Amino acid sequence: MTEETISQLKKSFSYGSRSDMNFKFLKDLTDEEVTKFFQELLWKLGDTLDDGNLQRIISHIYQYQQKGYVGTGRFKYETTAFTQVELQKDKMRFALIASTGHFVQGQDPKPFGVEDMTQNQAEERITDFLRLEPELTSIPTNTPPDQLKVRHGGYDVRGAIMDRNVNFPIDRLNELAADGIIGEFSSPAYSFVGACSQMRLQNHALPRWIEKLHNEEIHGLILVPV
Repeated sequence: MTEETISQLKKSFSYGSRSDMNFKFLKDLTDEEVTKFFQELLWKLGDTLDDGNLQRIISHIYQYQQKGYVGTGRFKYETTAFTQVELQKDKMRFALIASTGHFVQGQDPKPFGVEDMTQNQAEERITDFLRLEPELTSIPTNTPPDQLKVRHGGYDVRGAIMDRNVNFPIDRLNELAADGIIGEFSSPAYSFVGACSQMRLQNHALPRWIEKLHNEEIHGLILVPV
């Protein structure tokens, strides 16, 4: 049996032999932090076996996810997407854009020309996605849940499959519009795969998308990054 170092272990969770999108953050921790993460996790599992309290496990994982992801981004922007709102929300027309990889059944964007690409295949081709200019997919806001699909090589999509509003909140925004809290929820909503070429996103895709939203007379944009 080949011995494995802590460094090799933590990297294996990020598109390696143990690839797991929920735990790929381990590669960005130090070896000491990874050791501490697993040791404390086992302690907390023991306590949970006694009292059934899963919250300590969830909190522990979230704590280390935050440690892993802080400061890992390579791209920095001089400006932000946030602008002071001057209109009243109940007079505004809102649109939704999410980097979640959603699309309507039968309208698969077919990345790289691949028919019915699976989630596993998307994860295996993450490096290819990171070179790709993103494509915006249109999703009518009345799309039934069973007609909305999701695929993204950069995160675990199981939560999004169980409840689309986890990261694509069209039902919640429809409710806000119906209750008069916002003026209108514009249809269609939009999604793209955020694991893409950031330079092509910034320099090529975004200017076109902004022009499109201006033409749709959108007042406010709900951005959901993953």
